[in-house]
Amino acid sequence: MSQTFPAVLIERDETTKTQSVRLSEITLDDLMAGDVTVRVRHTTMNYKDALAITGASPVVRRFPMVPGIDFAGEVVTSDNPGFVAGDAVILNGWGVGEVHMGGYARFARVRGDWLLKQPAGLSGRDCMAIGTAGYTAALCVQRLMALGAKPEAGTVLVTGASGGVGSFAVTLLSALGYRVAASTGRPGEAGYLKALGAAEIIDRAEFAARGRPLGKERFAAAVDSVGGQALATVLGQMAYGGVVAACGLAESFELPTSVMPFILRGVTLAGVDSVMAPRPLREAAWALLAERLDRAALDRITGQTSLDQVTDVAPQLLAGKVRGRLVIDID
Repeated sequence: MSQTFPAVLIERDETTKTQSVRLSEITLDDLMAGDVTVRVRHTTMNYKDALAITGASPVVRRFPMVPGIDFAGEVVTSDNPGFVAGDAVILNGWGVGEVHMGGYARFARVRGDWLLKQPAGLSGRDCMAIGTAGYTAALCVQRLMALGAKPEAGTVLVTGASGGVGSFAVTLLSALGYRVAASTGRPGEAGYLKALGAAEIIDRAEFAARGRPLGKERFAAAVDSVGGQALATVLGQMAYGGVVAACGLAESFELPTSVMPFILRGVTLAGVDSVMAPRPLREAAWALLAERLDRAALDRITGQTSLDQVTDVAPQLLAGKVRGRLVIDID
């Protein structure tokens, strides 16, 4: 019999459709098909992981499931020509933790096409402190730059700024010379956000109510992880030619807006997907993080937890009570 190892397991009673989560023991034989097996050293908790663990949204589409959409570790065995035993690797997305067993276990077996070599200059723990949140923020920043948003054009707004994506967006944009306005519903986080590089703190209540289709031109660009009415209000306050990179729906997946910002001010709403992003975009995003991310800021953003605490932490993250990022040390 294969040796057992710890894993967080999400199961569902098919009769009652109720979900249960427990720290269990599984074997390599329990893992799903893939051409690379990885010894996981670190993973992290993202918003999507918290949704999966709590069952607050139908993120998991196969049971039983090991959650964890990110992980870092080293290759144990490989039938993929791109990887050999001992390679330090990372993974973000690709449906891992949703339809394919993920990183909340000592071992993971995945397709090698989903893996990246660990970026030079970053440890595995660093990569999981960054995780999908930081990688998504980097994709958003790259999208803004590709669409012509320049530091001299004016202020860049970051919504949900004290969350994972927002925290990284603030510090990356600041490092690249942009003036950043950070929107948050937690006024006590003002000092934290200013330490990350925010020049201005805006109460998220300013974006909560439906405003005029076109309001005052306040922002040259924005990174939005909130969606809903907040995104609609932000669109109405963009300057002429402004660009918004939208990557989340923490408030809502609805968008109660009009065409006016787009046809009267030439505003661009650019969607950013991190789950299925092609390898060149992923590699560029991680290169940006390795080169420009302030390591002191990374330390300020990052906390730590363990596999046996994830069921307690997940509801806190969904309730907005977790600042920044949480690394899970598998060992």
